[in-house]
Amino acid sequence: MNDGKTINYPYLCTMIKNLLFDLGGVIMDLDRDRCVRAFEALGMKEADDFLGVYGQKGDFLALESGAIDAEEFRRRIRPLFSRQVTDEEIDTAFNSFLIGIPAERLRALRELRRKYPIYLLSNTNPIMMESKIAEEFRKEGLEMADYFDGIITSYEAKCCKPARGIFDYARDTCGLEPEETLFFDDSKSNVEAARAYGFHAVVVNPGDEFVDLLTAYLRH
Repeated sequence: MNDGKTINYPYLCTMIKNLLFDLGGVIMDLDRDRCVRAFEALGMKEADDFLGVYGQKGDFLALESGAIDAEEFRRRIRPLFSRQVTDEEIDTAFNSFLIGIPAERLRALRELRRKYPIYLLSNTNPIMMESKIAEEFRKEGLEMADYFDGIITSYEAKCCKPARGIFDYARDTCGLEPEETLFFDDSKSNVEAARAYGFHAVVVNPGDEFVDLLTAYLRH
């Protein structure tokens, strides 16, 4: 893991001009089970099924794909609880999915941005983005936009990874050329989709740090 010192690369691959990052599982640590428990504590009986094991589905997917907004999402899921719940209770439970961002990763992003344009491509939703995620990026007294040259979210793109449409959106809105861009994601299916589109892409497995993977990739 990077300790905040300057990152030195012995060999820079001239083909790679942009870095594109997934958020959860790459930059931000997640705990799905914690979110399941939080929803169960509010009286949701099928919380594990609601959140999906292998990806978003149902109203969760509708929120992350931009088919519904946060207000409609809360309205739709209220019947799933055994008691009356407030917007704040729903949002707090939903945000328990997110553990946080280690400070060294924020420092690494700032350091990398001195060498590359940095972009974010995330399946996420406005509830998390406007609360817990935004708060985590303020740890150093900065805003999320201070770490990235462009931010692509599934709910704004109206499309979730691994569908091709979100990669089209990234290319069109940020001018990303796939053959010049290295993408980091914790989902093998997302990485395979990105490669099929023409991106260079690396799977971030549990315990991996993107700085180490980048260094290894550039040496390859």
